[in-house]
Amino acid sequence: MTTVLAFNKWDCSHIKVIDPGLERYINVNPVFVPRTGARYAGNRFHKSRSFIVERLINRMMIPGHRGKKHKLTSGFCTGKSSTVYNLVEKAFTIIEQKTKKNPIEVFVKALENAAPREEIVAIEYGGARYPKAVECAPQRRIDFVLKMMTQGAYQKTFSSKKKAEECLADEIMAAYNLSQNSAAIAKKLELERQADASK
Repeated sequence: MTTVLAFNKWDCSHIKVIDPGLERYINVNPVFVPRTGARYAGNRFHKSRSFIVERLINRMMIPGHRGKKHKLTSGFCTGKSSTVYNLVEKAFTIIEQKTKKNPIEVFVKALENAAPREEIVAIEYGGARYPKAVECAPQRRIDFVLKMMTQGAYQKTFSSKKKAEECLADEIMAAYNLSQNSAAIAKKLELERQADASK
């Protein structure tokens, strides 16, 4: 029986998701080319059945904007899948060289570390708005981490000599090591601190 390797390089068969809340929402079944072309779009929770690396690639193509400001853009945000595919593959190669571990295992652990458990919503009552702490849904936890990772990586590569793949690799490794140099970890801690204050 042939073992399918992600990017035809890395074995994912031994990777386990430790967080029971995220287990159903992080798919580590590898594919040679993580690119389905939105074949499942329109199906409920279709994202959770996609390979997790494909979700990272899709998010890298449309990272969104921070603080309702569109002034920061990148040459990689063109929707050209082959460009971002190569970027993610190079980033994983850098992670493998620096950590001597399977980069997809590092990435999955980084997602678990940076996924926020609580967030705040604004409730309006009698004309006054006040924050209230709520639990974060598992699907949203993954979406949120991917968004913060890609935005953090692109922000570090903007107006600097560092390449995008190096910044993405640094962001993933920082989240893996629970370092606040990671934009995703910093945002998670900020959100959970605000939620604690709103209880």
